[in-house]
Amino acid sequence: MSTWLITGCSSGLGRALAEAVIGAGHSAVVTARDAAAVADLAETAPERVQGAALDVTDPAQVASAVQRAIERFGQIDVLVNNAGYGYRAAVEEGDDADVRALFETHFFGTVAMIKAVLPGMRARRSGAIVNISSIGAQLTPVGSGYYSAAKAAIEGISGALRGELVPLGISVTIVEPGAFRTDFAGRSLVQSATVIDDYAATAGRRRKENDTMHGNQPGDPAKAGNAIIAAVESPDPPAFLLLGPDALAAYRYAADARAAEIRKWEELTSGTDFEG
Repeated sequence: MSTWLITGCSSGLGRALAEAVIGAGHSAVVTARDAAAVADLAETAPERVQGAALDVTDPAQVASAVQRAIERFGQIDVLVNNAGYGYRAAVEEGDDADVRALFETHFFGTVAMIKAVLPGMRARRSGAIVNISSIGAQLTPVGSGYYSAAKAAIEGISGALRGELVPLGISVTIVEPGAFRTDFAGRSLVQSATVIDDYAATAGRRRKENDTMHGNQPGDPAKAGNAIIAAVESPDPPAFLLLGPDALAAYRYAADARAAEIRKWEELTSGTDFEG
């Protein structure tokens, strides 16, 4: 059995994963900005589950959560960076403060957690880091540009990190979920206060889709949690894991569209070297 530290366990995919990890008999540190939101998880198996208040944008809380986990369980074997929320806005509509806060949580918070657990993992030459991204990082849908950019930043850092850590015995996996039946399109979604009429047919339409999508997403969070555990425990954890048939279809669509665009402009692309 191993020890997992999971951020963002108050609801959604993070809670489902925490439940799966606990159900599988592992030790777990389950975190949320408000510790009361994960108290019930800690109570299910108090001998091997620790609840903790953790705002990943607060360096003191990051250091404290990791230190307390090590003091309690001896080490952290698996870190899952799941804390985050959605942000809906056309690019022009986005509020600078809101966008910076989004990146503080999704990107800089993820990096802070990684840096906090790596000394122990490097010393043992073992461990696993799982960074929860989104299929939106590939699709970059209208109205979700800032969210997609934050997730794409996570994927960029994860790729480099994997190259640096695999030689040290530490795996790094990017997880791209499709649409799962969580609160992501509900109370976990922040929308810009500014609404510009010119974007009614694009970003505005996507805002309206929230009402029909929320509660009807095809993905089962419990199955996603089990899939993540299976990936981490595999002999060769994946660098990249899609979750959901919709994510797979969307990824293939995006890859095909990009390949077609590259072929279309291949002659121009190939004509930029020095002659000779």
